[in-house]
Amino acid sequence: MHADDVILFAQVAELGSFKLAAERLGLANSVVSKRIQRLEHDLDVQLLHRTTRKLSLTEAGLSLLPTAKQMAQLNQDVAESVTQLSSSMKGNLRVSVPTISGDLLLAEAIAEFASLHDELRIDVKLSNRFVDLIDEGFDLAIRTGYLEDSSLIARHIIDSQWLVCASPKYIAKHGKPESPDSLEYHNCLHYTYQSTGEGDWEFFIPETADKRIIKVNGNFSTNNAAALRKAALAGHGIVYVPKCLVYHDLQAGTLMDLFPHQVAKKLGIYAIYPFTRHPSEKLKSLIAHIRERYLSMSHYF
Repeated sequence: MHADDVILFAQVAELGSFKLAAERLGLANSVVSKRIQRLEHDLDVQLLHRTTRKLSLTEAGLSLLPTAKQMAQLNQDVAESVTQLSSSMKGNLRVSVPTISGDLLLAEAIAEFASLHDELRIDVKLSNRFVDLIDEGFDLAIRTGYLEDSSLIARHIIDSQWLVCASPKYIAKHGKPESPDSLEYHNCLHYTYQSTGEGDWEFFIPETADKRIIKVNGNFSTNNAAALRKAALAGHGIVYVPKCLVYHDLQAGTLMDLFPHQVAKKLGIYAIYPFTRHPSEKLKSLIAHIRERYLSMSHYF
């Protein structure tokens, strides 16, 4: 027995007509008739007396009607509760964000959004790992790079420029590289958590829009951006990192941008969520809030 056939029976009984039920539901009259016949076959009873002028309920139909009405009302209640939840700032959201953005901006921005909506709970996981949103139950992820999974939707937020920098302490001891090519004579610290090779640093060719890769070497590597920054601040080498990671250090003069306008690497930052025709209002609002906060700090990127 199909539950939706029982609900359809309640609507036919309420309206007293296959035609009116079909019009209300946007179905063909023949479809309504066949589904009622299927229900009668499944229950092995006749539910309706059919005449050319009207429908009337049999004894079995009268017996089923109260339960059918309850099922129809429950179905409506479920639909309304889901609609209300998706269109209001209630319930839960699970969000995965990268550690750099989380430490810099996102954790505070998301907490701010949650504080504006008392009935909304947001669980934020800080990790550079590309989580599986669907299998791991995440509603949203903030990712830097390129989207390869066609089952996900990506909304561009901002672009993140990378740069090459070192501390004045390192420069005083080892000298400043005059060009990207001279990096081969310097200790270049590697950030292992990046899509390109850790020792492949991308630059523009002078006076052209073309790009090239400079191979660099160094005695220290890490998958933790904060650790890489600390190593650079301590004067242990030159690093190739997102500008946002070292923005305050550049302003304070504790790190120096060695090749302004020459580093070619720029990656998009995206809000990623599972494919759906109707993302919830709370999810759309959170993405808009995050984008607004990023744009308000665009000078960091």
